[in-house]
Amino acid sequence: MSNNIYVGNLPWSFKDDSLKELFEEHGEVTSAKVIVDRMSGRSRGFGFVEMASADEAGSAIEALNGYETDGRELKVNEAKPRDD
Repeated sequence: MSNNIYVGNLPWSFKDDSLKELFEEHGEVTSAKVIVDRMSGRSRGFGFVEMASADEAGSAIEALNGYETDGRELKVNEAKPRDD
């Protein structure tokens, strides 16, 4: 289990801070980033969170996958390594 978490189906209103706050209830967050479109600057509806430990990441995934916020059901799982 890695410490890196993919978060999909984010509400458009979510910023890095709101993502971080949501995950801090489940452990120490080392980084939280909502991915934005380079052209428009708007959220692309997903982001990544890095937790301090794999245990905290695991419990955050378990607690938040399917969690509903602003009418959207979050998709939360372990982030896959990026293929370059």
